[in-house]
Amino acid sequence: MNDPVARFLQAVESATIPNCGVFSDDVALDATVPNWRFSLSGRAAVEDELAGWFADAGRFESVRRAPLPEGELVEFTLTWEENGEPHMCHQLHALTLRDGRIARDLAFCGGRWDSALMAEMGAAPAVPA
Repeated sequence: MNDPVARFLQAVESATIPNCGVFSDDVALDATVPNWRFSLSGRAAVEDELAGWFADAGRFESVRRAPLPEGELVEFTLTWEENGEPHMCHQLHALTLRDGRIARDLAFCGGRWDSALMAEMGAAPAVPA
């Protein structure tokens, strides 16, 4: 599979980020997570960080991909089981591609939601798509 974004998504779902080979050596991660924002650079640092985010194999509830002039915008909702408990996250990744690899990941994550938070959010009114 030559599509680096598809390989990235496959690695997210299968919890194999360190083995996906889609990041450039000088990749930059600019991440906004609940109550925090940080940046990392370099393939090893970015792979280590994302391997922690996606440490358990999961399943996409939804994936939306849209082209950008220099890459692709990816939005997904991922579910997985951690220590026997269901979890979920909702993320947006603006990926910059260079020479067939991901050179930059501008990531926005709503957080890791356990079953109690998912139940609480399930009670909230749905927003139309």
